Amino acid sequence: MKLNTITLGAMAAALLSASAAHAAPQVEVLHYWTSGGEAKSAAELKKMMEAKGVAWKDFAVAGGGGENAATALKARVMAGNAPTAAQIKGPAIQEWGQEGVLANIDAAAAEGKWEASLPPVVNSVMKYKGHYVAVPVNVHRVNWLWVNPEVLKKAGAKPPTNFAEFFDAAEKIKKAGLTAIAHGGQPWQDATVFESVVLGTGGADFYKKAIVQLDQGALTSPTMLKAFENLARIKTYIDKDAAGRDWNLATAMVINGKAGMQFMGDWAKGEFTSAGKVAGKDFLCLAAPGTEKAFTFNVDSLTMFKMKSAEEQKAQLTLANAVLSPEFQEVFNLNKGSIPVRAGVSRAKFDACATKSMDDMAATSQGGGLVPSFAHGMAIDTAKAGAIQDVVAKFMNSNMTPQAAVQALAKAAKTM
Repeated sequence: MKLNTITLGAMAAALLSASAAHAAPQVEVLHYWTSGGEAKSAAELKKMMEAKGVAWKDFAVAGGGGENAATALKARVMAGNAPTAAQIKGPAIQEWGQEGVLANIDAAAAEGKWEASLPPVVNSVMKYKGHYVAVPVNVHRVNWLWVNPEVLKKAGAKPPTNFAEFFDAAEKIKKAGLTAIAHGGQPWQDATVFESVVLGTGGADFYKKAIVQLDQGALTSPTMLKAFENLARIKTYIDKDAAGRDWNLATAMVINGKAGMQFMGDWAKGEFTSAGKVAGKDFLCLAAPGTEKAFTFNVDSLTMFKMKSAEEQKAQLTLANAVLSPEFQEVFNLNKGSIPVRAGVSRAKFDACATKSMDDMAATSQGGGLVPSFAHGMAIDTAKAGAIQDVVAKFMNSNMTPQAAVQALAKAAKTM
């Protein structure tokens, strides 16, 4: 009897030990990649992590601009229960760094040779006080205009390159009984249109002065007034049901031929490709009117939070290097519509829109036209960005005049 008890005890201990050995280390990732193309991209990362013996706990929070995810993250961190990684970017990374809750992932950067394979402008954003705390996932171009060529053909319009051609096409589409501009009336989408209009109206140097440096002279200039006049005209071509519409539903209007054009970043391309559409044939990707020689960039990144156990910390470093592996960079960006952030990823599988984006990014980084997206949290701190976004949203949803909008914008830029 005694022997049996000992034997059973040993067997139980062995089973417990075996199950502990088989319990994979886990990463919990908070993100807002929830639309078709984005969700496929997140699923690929999960698959890759599981192949490396790391369990993936998904913490997906819907809402294309990330506001809902930011709220959920704050609640988790305040409760002392931060996820392994969260989708945060730009100046917000620095704001979280100041809270003292971010993990140092220099070890992953050294192993993956990040310094050599990432653009300097991206490297600097991923660091807090000289140490890596985040890993970049991709580069998005924001200043795209997505066009359904069949709708243009029906309306007798041609693909626009400047505002005169754009408004001519919009008028013809409207007269053909279709929606000229597909849009979702959410503040971040309003801001996305606004920044492309400012860029197209004033050029990259004006954009930097007004939107990045928040120069009062530029913000109150005739050029900014003209930008708001262009925006006021754009409003007249948006359908009455736009309020609250998600961006991917607006993209679906272009895909299905119900609308002709949409201002949106290149994540919209993931929706076209998920629907089996071919770039250059079923849809066109054009630089937003007047922005051919400029590139507004938006870099998605996973910011790492301090983990308690050595096992969790190791899994976190594994996640960081999986994100920057050429394999994931290729599959993620093919699904998402963006372009790889690291050097050395083959172009072979990327379509005409992506290769144009790669070429334009290289050209604008040399020519001074590469600028950070204000609407997507890359240009200015969150308080000022929020105040400016509120002005734009009010303008888009009221009878505010361009003159009043210019004054409100200048005031908002002074927000502390």
